[in-house]
Amino acid sequence: MPELTLQDIIKPENQVYVKTKLMTDNTLSYCPGCGHGTAHRLIMEVIEELGRENETIGIAPVGCSVLAYEFLNVDMQEAAHGRAPAVATAIKRLWPGKTVFSYQGDGDLAAIGTSETIHVCNRGEQIVMIFINNGIYGMTGGQMAPTTLPNMKTSTSPFGREVLTMGNPLKMTELVAQLPGTYYVTRQAVHTPSAVRKSKRAIRKAFQNQLDGIPGVSFVEIVSNCNSGWKMTPTDSNVWMEENMFPFYELGDLKVNGEIVPKK
Repeated sequence: MPELTLQDIIKPENQVYVKTKLMTDNTLSYCPGCGHGTAHRLIMEVIEELGRENETIGIAPVGCSVLAYEFLNVDMQEAAHGRAPAVATAIKRLWPGKTVFSYQGDGDLAAIGTSETIHVCNRGEQIVMIFINNGIYGMTGGQMAPTTLPNMKTSTSPFGREVLTMGNPLKMTELVAQLPGTYYVTRQAVHTPSAVRKSKRAIRKAFQNQLDGIPGVSFVEIVSNCNSGWKMTPTDSNVWMEENMFPFYELGDLKVNGEIVPKK
């Protein structure tokens, strides 16, 4: 069998993956091993496949992904810390024909933005919300977040999160699933090829719901690692995530077509 040349490999019929044109060539500012880059790619692939690149507006958060507009080649709007859902609401109501999504971390969505999140989900705004949960404030030094696990060590809980004095972790996805304004609520991950495929299907469903004119929020949580904040290698952080984050933040659909999914 003759050897493949470079020209053979780059022929369209031989390519198994092509980078979406909706990811810019800017170098990602995220730490090596972080899940943000993969989440970015999946969202942009879905938008491109749906043919909505010229009709999409994303809302960038405050946090590690504050510079999302440098990497996502669609119209983007920055929002004050935690206010992305409110900004997304205004844009969608002013331009109902646009595809609108917010992209937020746990410090943005589940801390300073809790009120915005709850009321947008309760009203049933026709937007997509992408929620990246790594259980820590990654950008500002690894402090304890509302999503930090019990006994999990952070820079502000060096002996571990003590529930008695520091409270319980906030399960935002379970919380918003109970609200009447959410139509699709799911929790996924991006640390393995299988998880990436499931996340992409979830993200596509969320955006398709909006395109179909279905009233209600489509809410996609992605449980991710923070190897820098957790003080681990990327590989070790993924193992720790599987062993500790997933039992607490269980992956899977919580609400589909407006109906709560019964637990197995």
